Amino acid sequence: MTNPWAGEVALTIDGEERVLKLTLGALAELEESLGAGSLVDLVGRFEAGAFSSRDVLALIVAGLRGGGWRGSAADLVSAEIAGGPVAAARAAGQLLARAFALPGDAEAGR
Repeated sequence: MTNPWAGEVALTIDGEERVLKLTLGALAELEESLGAGSLVDLVGRFEAGAFSSRDVLALIVAGLRGGGWRGSAADLVSAEIAGGPVAAARAAGQLLARAFALPGDAEAGR
């Protein structure tokens, strides 16, 4: 079970519910994987609905790693995500919103 107030998001991958969370270490890995782009740029793309599948994958990997998973993006190439790309994009957006929400921000808890 996930705790949205702790920034956690659930996503079912290959039939197993996983807990994703953007910890400080996961955010640092995410920044590195984005290369020239910054987290501010990434947030802007999600807010504008102009994110890419690469953005979604990078966020999912970072969230999984923050949740304790030790895999890589290559491990997800053939993974089955319940709900498909739409569910993955929704989870990625929730991760960003919850990671940068202020305490008491009701919107981020959803």
